[in-house]
Amino acid sequence: MEHPAILYEDKDIIVCDKPAGIPVQTRRFGQPDMESILKNHLASSGGSKPPYLAVIHRLDQPVSGLMVFAKNPKAAAALNRQLIGNYFCKDYRAVCCGTLPSPGGTLIDYLVKDGRSNTSRVCSKDTPQARRAELSYETVATAKDADGNTLTTVHVHLKTGRHHQIRVQMAHAGAPLWGDNKYNPEFIQKPGYEPISLRAFHLSFLHPGTGKPMNFTLE
Repeated sequence: MEHPAILYEDKDIIVCDKPAGIPVQTRRFGQPDMESILKNHLASSGGSKPPYLAVIHRLDQPVSGLMVFAKNPKAAAALNRQLIGNYFCKDYRAVCCGTLPSPGGTLIDYLVKDGRSNTSRVCSKDTPQARRAELSYETVATAKDADGNTLTTVHVHLKTGRHHQIRVQMAHAGAPLWGDNKYNPEFIQKPGYEPISLRAFHLSFLHPGTGKPMNFTLE
């Protein structure tokens, strides 16, 4: 299994590129996750105490891309304040099946999570436990697959962070993500694992110790 590439590390934070297929955290015995992999990395650097590592934000298991973790409680608190206050900038690149209502725009929906099936769905505003979900998107390119179906590459900027938000909102808008075996009818019945065409390619925030702007971009 591919391990995450560490792009930046100092005494407060670790920024890495999470591979598709690795969960951020898991309770399954013997399955590696980002938390355990990075803790092992920190432990290999020496020290008598178990390493501290805080999960600040998440990516779905089949999604790849940029993540930041905190290495001490003070850094974790500072990053969580930024996350709650929407000072994090998180941008994604996705390939959708079909076309969106317009080349660019904003999607605003209300989502409710079903913990039993680990899915979310669009619902009415007054549905119990409904949460507002907002993102903006811009079409980058369109192409045809081997069967003549339209594929649309988009850049997505998350304005809220809801469970499966991009996947659910894009599917609801008529352009489900390629490879999504939860929300794309083309892939739900396909056996085996397919990495979803969703990548967190840009992340920016203020350094929790210095306040310096931190910007990371993947190709």
